[in-house]
Amino acid sequence: MSNSKELEILEQLASAREKIEHEISKVIVGQKDVVRNFLIALFANGNVLLEGVPGLAKTLLISTIARALNLKFNRIQFTPDLMPSDITGTDILAEDKKDGKRYFQYIKGPIFANIVLADEINRTPPKTQSALLQAMQEYQVTAGNETFILERPFFVLATQNPIEQEGTYPLPEAQLDRFMFNINIDYPSYSEELEIVKATTGKAPQEIISVLDAETIVRMQEAIRMIPVSEHVMKYAVNLVRATRPKEENAPEFIKRFVNWGAGPRASQYLVIAAKTRAALENRLTPSEEDVRQVAEIVLQHRVLISFAAEAEGMKSRNIIKKLIDSMNK
Repeated sequence: MSNSKELEILEQLASAREKIEHEISKVIVGQKDVVRNFLIALFANGNVLLEGVPGLAKTLLISTIARALNLKFNRIQFTPDLMPSDITGTDILAEDKKDGKRYFQYIKGPIFANIVLADEINRTPPKTQSALLQAMQEYQVTAGNETFILERPFFVLATQNPIEQEGTYPLPEAQLDRFMFNINIDYPSYSEELEIVKATTGKAPQEIISVLDAETIVRMQEAIRMIPVSEHVMKYAVNLVRATRPKEENAPEFIKRFVNWGAGPRASQYLVIAAKTRAALENRLTPSEEDVRQVAEIVLQHRVLISFAAEAEGMKSRNIIKKLIDSMNK
């Protein structure tokens, strides 16, 4: 990277990362890996699908990140009766007070924010899901004959409850593929839970100080794209993704047995850009194979469809990915 301005922006990102994590820690106890992965996705201009049981402070975590980054945050609770216009906005009939003439006025929906939390996205029918996913893909909303551009940065975090599946509409694989990361959030440890109870049942929470702003974040996203990647790291990422495909000649035997469908080329792209972002957050100017390995599970686990044999043995896609990474390091 030769541009001194881009180098300066990346140095600013690395120093801001510590401040952001410090501000978040004022409210959120633990979850350091989850916070870091959210930041990787945000600065890589990707979206996240989060799975975790209720009560794990998902909304609080995302709203806290939004405050630390000085970004507009909206939460949408997905329900079976939610309509696409409830997300994107709708035209209403208004009246001009001066001349009494009526006209249609577009009222923007909650999608018009920098960070959008789509809570329990699998609770709503596919037509409404697609309204959100279209905005994620195109960064714009069409209403009637008008197109409205979404303000950058634009980051969607969608949650799914892994316990209750009755009455839900699971996202198809093609739509799952639009999410950069699939992150599983687990229960806190004993010491963390004790700290949570102390912090939330006593004094008022500390004030969050904004570290960055929207314009700076967009510049950082653009600078990350310019980070060079060595040939061997690029090949490692592509080989890892290709090894998830059971029909690939060099795929391990356990992949051919336990996987029905492997990850597509978008996974290779996300592995590389996520590795770049991880390196940038740690003030390194080029990613390593270790950066690829660290993001591989959350990039690949929702793109690898396991077979009946894997289900029968109680295996999850992330178990298979871990095994694949280990086999490639030998």
